[in-house]
Amino acid sequence: MRLIVNLPAFNEEEKIASTIKRIPRQVDGFSEVLVQVIDDGSKDRTIEVSKAAGADFVYSNGVNRGIGKTFRHAAERALANGADVMVNIDADGQFDPEDIKKLVVPILKNEADMVSADRFDHLKAKNIPFLKDLLNRLAAKLIGSFMNVNIKDLTCGFRAYSKETLLRLNLPGGFTYTQEVIIDALGKDLKIVWLPVEVTYFEGRKSRVVKTIWSYINNSMRIIIRAIRDVRPMKFFGAPGLVLMFVAFIVFICFLFFYFQDFKVSPYRNYLLFSGITFLIGLQFFIFALIADMIKSNRRLTEDMMYLVKKDKYSK
Repeated sequence: MRLIVNLPAFNEEEKIASTIKRIPRQVDGFSEVLVQVIDDGSKDRTIEVSKAAGADFVYSNGVNRGIGKTFRHAAERALANGADVMVNIDADGQFDPEDIKKLVVPILKNEADMVSADRFDHLKAKNIPFLKDLLNRLAAKLIGSFMNVNIKDLTCGFRAYSKETLLRLNLPGGFTYTQEVIIDALGKDLKIVWLPVEVTYFEGRKSRVVKTIWSYINNSMRIIIRAIRDVRPMKFFGAPGLVLMFVAFIVFICFLFFYFQDFKVSPYRNYLLFSGITFLIGLQFFIFALIADMIKSNRRLTEDMMYLVKKDKYSK
């Protein structure tokens, strides 16, 4: 069994060496623990420092492509390097590398396909900005309620993935890949487990992903809505459609109630118009749901074919 610990890095020459050296090289259940670094076009000496610190594999994107595409690159390289499990951890030392031993246990016991660190359970993240804490919790609750799953942490990048999970995931490479991966995994009925870990946010350290909070919210909402639309199309389109048709039915009943009192349409024409228009809009939503569900079925066939191709490719 081979465990590959992946560190995505962008201008991390100050922190990455100490993080690499703290990664445990012996983990129960694995004969090998290897360190992989994916450099996202750093302008400093991240690549040289990583090699000197003992990283087994160091790859570069060449140019800065963003965290999502860097993760996709990492998954491809880990599979090519024979990973049975890949753990993704930040290069800046925010997380304790010793927690890697804890994250892989549910996968080794076949209790999970993917294990995510949880920063918001009983172990409070140290120095986390209030707004970031609030938005993360809110997004987890919102997406979790839609997916019918108790999502404890939606955006944490410290995660463990089985080989089967890496093969099955559809990795679009968006900058909110952490959210997209959770939604995609749940849509494929993969088992996700959350484990509490300690994390320390360094004061004054600027996020590599979040430039402004409003741009982050805007981009996140667009990507999350698109992902949910593709994973739960019947719920995304069908539920609003059924609600609108139900409202139309209630309004139409009200119209009939008034109409049968004096058999006149004109005084209650607005009831009839509102009912008809609302019903047609609801019917359109329901038709969209059926079409989107057919597209989902076709996409699933395509993803199954991609899975078989990748499985054959990386088994050689």
